[in-house]
Amino acid sequence: MHAGKNVFAQVMAWVHPEQFRRCVARYRGDYKVLSFSCWDQFLAMSFAQITYRESLADLEVCLRSRRDQLYHMGFRSTIAHSTLADANRERDWRIYADLAQRLIARARRLYAQEPLGMELEQTVYALDSTTIDLCLSLFPWARFRSTKAAVKLHTLLDVRGPIPTMIAISQGKQADVRVLDELIPEPGAFYVMDRGTWISRDSTGSYWPPHSLSRARKPGSNSTVWSLARWIAARAFAAITSSGFVLFKALLVTRTGFAESPCRDPEDGKVLVFLTNNFDLPAEVIAHLYKLRWRVELFFKWIKQNLRIKHFFGTSDNAVKTQVWIAVCVYVLVAIIRKELQLDLSLSQILQILSVNAFEQVPLDQLLARTQSQDESSYPSNQLMLWG
Repeated sequence: MHAGKNVFAQVMAWVHPEQFRRCVARYRGDYKVLSFSCWDQFLAMSFAQITYRESLADLEVCLRSRRDQLYHMGFRSTIAHSTLADANRERDWRIYADLAQRLIARARRLYAQEPLGMELEQTVYALDSTTIDLCLSLFPWARFRSTKAAVKLHTLLDVRGPIPTMIAISQGKQADVRVLDELIPEPGAFYVMDRGTWISRDSTGSYWPPHSLSRARKPGSNSTVWSLARWIAARAFAAITSSGFVLFKALLVTRTGFAESPCRDPEDGKVLVFLTNNFDLPAEVIAHLYKLRWRVELFFKWIKQNLRIKHFFGTSDNAVKTQVWIAVCVYVLVAIIRKELQLDLSLSQILQILSVNAFEQVPLDQLLARTQSQDESSYPSNQLMLWG
């Protein structure tokens, strides 16, 4: 794979050329394009992610300063600010969303045997969202509040890895419940959600996901009674408070199949109440499953700290989604490289190494292995893979 290529080109070589061509052809991304293909666009935006470029102008200056390296990096066109801006605005963002899904499928196979800290063969998913603030005058289509714009990233994360399996980008106002209707539940899998998330039913009237877990809201007033009444009327179930669950436990068990699983925190003695439709697992396992939901929070924190998704290179809806999906591609590529090369380095450490060695002509495996071996004691084996 090396053959005189620089480090950036070796990273991009993990993208299968035929898979990329199929994604481009599906949405006619290169139709009537004479120069600056979708591949050039993907390389430029990926380089911006890996080397922490802050703007299109910053990216253009950096790449043009190394003209002698562009061909060896895979570029076949001149990098220009206006050309890349046009591509981000006009090329269909679904090209890179489809590419991300293919990389995700590969990464999930590699991480399928990652331990969960408990004996559980089923897949465990965590569902949550994060909000990215925007300037209302530049992004009027993403109005969030009267003086503020925002987009929301709804993410379903396979906690083994962790690898995002679904990302939906919406305006900041959209609630997570609307994303649930777009998901196709996986038989036997566990879906862990934040407290208060609604669980919907499919066309057969049965509840999905097969194993649902959500933390109950804080005990409150008689509003739980009205919540239950609205559920019966709307044919949906909302997570309610512990006190409300005691009042309607028989009704909920018979009508919804959801059970209460209280657990006490050993540190402060606080009692936590979880709602689940799985009656077989003990309360301790249910609590551990909910604890795994924290990995989606770590994922959000990691991508905001290590990838360029807080400052966007374009102001259109298409440009924003393009940048987010290419960032996801880079994240998954680094995760694939980490597993394929059997590295103990975290994703943050690998990305930092790539960022300062992008133009170096050294075998990627040797570069990362050498860095890892310099001070193995500084990388504890129980360290979360997201953190450096």
